[in-house]
Amino acid sequence: MNKKVVVIGGGLGGLSAAIRLSADGYDVNIVEKGERLGGKLNMRSGKGFTFDTGPSILTMPWVLEQLFASTGRNIHDYLTIERVEPQWRTFFEDGTKIDVSSDLPNMLQQIQALSPKDANGFFEYLNYCSKMYEYSMKSFYKKSLSGLSELRALHNLKELIGMDPMKSMDQITKKYFEDKHLQQLFNFMIMYIGSSPYHAPAVLSQLTHVQLGLGIYYVRGGMYKIAEAMKALLEEMNVDYRLNTSVQKIITKDGKATGILLENGEEILADIVVSNLEAIPTYQMLLNHHPQSEHAAKDLKKYSPTVSGLVLLLGVNKQYPALAHHNFFFSKNQEEEFNTIFNEEKPSQDPTIYIGVSSKSDSSQAPQGKENLFVLTHVPPLKPGETWESYKDEYKNIVLTKLERMGLEDLRTSIEFEYCFTPNDLQTLYGANGGSIYGVVTDRKKNGGFKIPCRSKILTNLYFTGGSTHPGGGVPMVTLSGQLTADVIKEDHHMAKEDIG
Repeated sequence: MNKKVVVIGGGLGGLSAAIRLSADGYDVNIVEKGERLGGKLNMRSGKGFTFDTGPSILTMPWVLEQLFASTGRNIHDYLTIERVEPQWRTFFEDGTKIDVSSDLPNMLQQIQALSPKDANGFFEYLNYCSKMYEYSMKSFYKKSLSGLSELRALHNLKELIGMDPMKSMDQITKKYFEDKHLQQLFNFMIMYIGSSPYHAPAVLSQLTHVQLGLGIYYVRGGMYKIAEAMKALLEEMNVDYRLNTSVQKIITKDGKATGILLENGEEILADIVVSNLEAIPTYQMLLNHHPQSEHAAKDLKKYSPTVSGLVLLLGVNKQYPALAHHNFFFSKNQEEEFNTIFNEEKPSQDPTIYIGVSSKSDSSQAPQGKENLFVLTHVPPLKPGETWESYKDEYKNIVLTKLERMGLEDLRTSIEFEYCFTPNDLQTLYGANGGSIYGVVTDRKKNGGFKIPCRSKILTNLYFTGGSTHPGGGVPMVTLSGQLTADVIKEDHHMAKEDIG
């Protein structure tokens, strides 16, 4: 008889784990408290505008291709994935603009215009970033790592030294670029995983290769189509999922999880439990009855939450020709901005602001002649008991004032549709620790750059997946997390597909 798995949470980590486990022959059941699958990958619409409310940039599409291929299917039969150019349009306070592009001669020309000296080292820098990505393909993207010993086992000494473990991402950026605009631009790649370039290890410079070398992508019809494709696949595989269903606790006995108790009093028994809720909230909320849960949560304290965000969904009655699909309005002083957010743990008074306008690439996302602006500003994660209600409006005003000053004329008076997500909303909706967007922070001093191990230390058959678990946050990483956690489960339970049934 097939072993039963219950997956708590239908975010991308939970969905990809469920798909892989089902393909491996397990009997899988997903329980999701929200009204739709996808977790932070979600959508909202109104007055003819459609918004992706979570991730808006797709990188490393091979992760999705790999997931669907593991079930004998082709992702491209389910989704239309398109490259985006320019990748980012970046605006600086002094009026400088850079269009980030995977057209390298074009990129080199822009760098040459800014700083001829830096243009000389550009390809050397790209080579370094590519090398860091290749190292990760051997370890970080191949196996769910729990720490340094497992990393060492997958690399020789030369490779380990080549990863520059003593250096930060910022130190590498400054090694190759003297121009402040270029330093700020390439350092900001780290915000794909919500960390600080001053704290993150040098190996994360690979994010430049992920973008310039592999490209960035959009899914026709909106990023939420990724969740819809996974849902279609689950239905084809006859995987049971329930929406609008909250879990009260994980049932335990003799050091094992035996299933879950739903808020409605129903029990779902299982041989294996996978939590797509982050590990710390899982211990605090679903295992608070367990004698070791408090210690287990404290044991994970070094895995601090990443930044949260203030999100504004703005449907505007005009078009802004100056904007591309993806736009960044940078702060005047990057070091000061990151210091305020990560060290002082306060919202920056001069934040870098991201605006995604998917209607630039996809006319179905906004009425004709209008645009859908997804505006994201990173802010520190919530402290216990903290609420954004008191300064939500004040901070929103800071964001809109900056955008109007930097070229988005009459933005406030052009808004036809508006919706706001605060860190409290992210915490309530998705159970994210501190309202974190990208799971846990990548910090070489706090946690060596590692994420929370996918195996629970207190229950032998409880596993974690999602942004706080290896390899981290963002669409490809979270989707890969589910696949790598499924590998660990298969390994632990000796459930080779041909042995099941």
